[in-house]
Amino acid sequence: MDTHVVIMAGGIGSRLWPVSTPGMPKQFIDVLGVGKSLIQLTVERFSGICPVQNFWVVTSGKYVGTVKAQLPDIPSDNILAEPEPRNTAPCIAYACWKIAARHPEANIVVTPSDAIVMDREKFVSDVRKALDFTESSGSIVTMGITPARPETGYGYIHAAGAAEGEISKVSGFREKPDLATARAYLDEGGFFWNAGIFVWNAETVSVQMRRFAPQIAGIMDELAPSFYSDREAAELSRLFPRCDRISIDYAVMERSDDIYVIPDNPGWSDLGSWGAVRSHMAQDAAGNASVGEDVRLFGCSNCIVHAEGGGTVVAEGLDGYIIARRGDNMLVCRLSEEQRIKEFSALKK
Repeated sequence: MDTHVVIMAGGIGSRLWPVSTPGMPKQFIDVLGVGKSLIQLTVERFSGICPVQNFWVVTSGKYVGTVKAQLPDIPSDNILAEPEPRNTAPCIAYACWKIAARHPEANIVVTPSDAIVMDREKFVSDVRKALDFTESSGSIVTMGITPARPETGYGYIHAAGAAEGEISKVSGFREKPDLATARAYLDEGGFFWNAGIFVWNAETVSVQMRRFAPQIAGIMDELAPSFYSDREAAELSRLFPRCDRISIDYAVMERSDDIYVIPDNPGWSDLGSWGAVRSHMAQDAAGNASVGEDVRLFGCSNCIVHAEGGGTVVAEGLDGYIIARRGDNMLVCRLSEEQRIKEFSALKK
């Protein structure tokens, strides 16, 4: 099997401000304090799926140097620089068209760069099942996460009667619900978080995109003759911005009738909030989690402190707070108000 892994790494992670910024977003940061960035953990997670020469990263042009520095074993030709963000459908199409140009029999996994998985063995087992399923079929398999709580921050995949670790036909996708709807999903069963991880072969991508996103497919066909040549960058800059700005979910997943899901919960999280980060870090007896050289907490509980670089952080008497510092920027915010961080960080004096 000619397997390839495509890592999408163009996001800015604004909900983890000030540690994650447009200049250095969360996928390139050691968010959990484990000595590796999230994109490095992603490559490590998939390392048994295929050789490093078959890893691809799609990112913004301004992050190419960071990708090369953090992932030096990935070939330079496999680091694809979007001239501007156009959402995930054009991003995925570009990578898959380029892979297919030299690997027409490729079986492809597409994954975000900024999530974590605690049970790697279970996760890899599911990915291998999905790859076996798509190798010789025209179907798409998406990874569904068995919900651990009524979460309003994720989209949902519906597959009635689906069993963990088994591939089942998808009956529909649901947008991010309100809390009452999320609770109803858990009560009913058969609903899974959409992790944004897709498995398909190169021919399937082409067929599905031509059917449901012909505008993007047409641009990729026009771009393809320049692949692996010194004309590619110029042609990409000319053509890519013309692509419809649309997610792969809207473009293909919600419209195709040949989508399957493999549900499981291998300890997955997209680390989309400070609360999620805290829940995946080691905590002291009072529920505090911290990253930093010298963090001192007195009478604090249920807090997360993330202080990159040198210096001392001292906090006293706080319960349920975020303290995050990077460079000249600092955030002190109640965890209960973390959904407002994008609003807070956008405010001007």
